Amino acid sequence: MSVKIRAATVDDVDLIFDIRTSVKENHLSKQELTELGITHEAILALIENTSSVWMAEFEQQCCGFAIADQEEGSVFAMFVYPEVEGNGVGKALLEKVEHILFEDFSEIWLETDRHSRAFSFYVHQGWHMQADLVQNDVKMVKRRARE
Repeated sequence: MSVKIRAATVDDVDLIFDIRTSVKENHLSKQELTELGITHEAILALIENTSSVWMAEFEQQCCGFAIADQEEGSVFAMFVYPEVEGNGVGKALLEKVEHILFEDFSEIWLETDRHSRAFSFYVHQGWHMQADLVQNDVKMVKRRARE
């Protein structure tokens, strides 16, 4: 089965929060997300005013999302339901976000926990650690391939 990536719609906001709060690593509750400013209204505004929120469908079910920060050139968020991990959903989402960001930036970045499975995933996708941050977080970068 293949993964389909599509632009998020206003109907996806609840699903985005369901996916985000379902993960085992880097888990945050809806309350913790709200405290960080990641609210229903904030995600709705991103969907309505930018082309930076993407949904993944696998076996005709939405199962992941990614958000690109097109002003900063970063992967702001990328999460998939734990039960679909290993099926190419994360890879397809990351490829989409990279493509979008590389239209405007020659180097893009993200932050993740050095000890997470996500870190290994990003390294496998060609990302490199650039800097240590607080606790176990690291900044990772990827450069656009030369044409």
